[in-house]
Amino acid sequence: MITADLKGKVAFVTGAASGIGLAVVERLAANGAAVALNDLAHNPRLAAEIARLRAAGHNVAPFPGDVSKPDDVDAMVAAAASHFGRLDYLVNNAATPGTSKPIPVDDFAAMDEAFWAKLVSINQIGPYRCLKAAAPHLKKAGGAVVNVASTAGLAYGASSSVYASTKAALILLTKEWAYAMGPEVRVNAIAPNVVDGSGWDCRFDPAGMAATIAKMPLKRAGKPEDYAETIFYLLAGAPYVTGQTIVMDGGGAR
Repeated sequence: MITADLKGKVAFVTGAASGIGLAVVERLAANGAAVALNDLAHNPRLAAEIARLRAAGHNVAPFPGDVSKPDDVDAMVAAAASHFGRLDYLVNNAATPGTSKPIPVDDFAAMDEAFWAKLVSINQIGPYRCLKAAAPHLKKAGGAVVNVASTAGLAYGASSSVYASTKAALILLTKEWAYAMGPEVRVNAIAPNVVDGSGWDCRFDPAGMAATIAKMPLKRAGKPEDYAETIFYLLAGAPYVTGQTIVMDGGGAR
């Protein structure tokens, strides 16, 4: 496990009350960073995790909001920067599959206009909104951004082709934003595959999932902590890495 002295650094993490987002918060806080936790205002886990982390002595604060709402994003990022006095890191983790079970690629009725609008607004435009709001602070601090994409965006299969398309867009935007934010700010992404403990309600066929995992060289699903380790490296280290998407798929499944 890598470590770094992040005292004086401030991170803003979206979708921070569970899964990969929470694991990232814990890694950053354990290494001395102050962390702004974002999640939906109605999610009871946000307050619970803030209380737990503060009890452990970490400098964290909640900034609830919906990344699909521009006014929410502007308000929560501004509030976090004002509260902590700066922003060094942004982790665009908030996303949704928008479905409780995978949707076949030919089920166009299920993937209707409303479904498209919801997933694009949260998964694709949401990270843009957060980056746009945080950009002046990140450039001033010489910070870093990590987007949480998915192997779905690389045609590994997904909960829906709509979800996959939003993650493919985020992978492309990571490259674009590296140019937009450089040289002051590095922008990278990770592309997780199977996440054990994501906290999402989308359920895949257990037998099919087990078969996929059995074909991986590492023979296990990735845990939030696995993904958080790489995000931590891309934020606190990797000084000459930008515009890249690191595929985290346990070695692949062939």
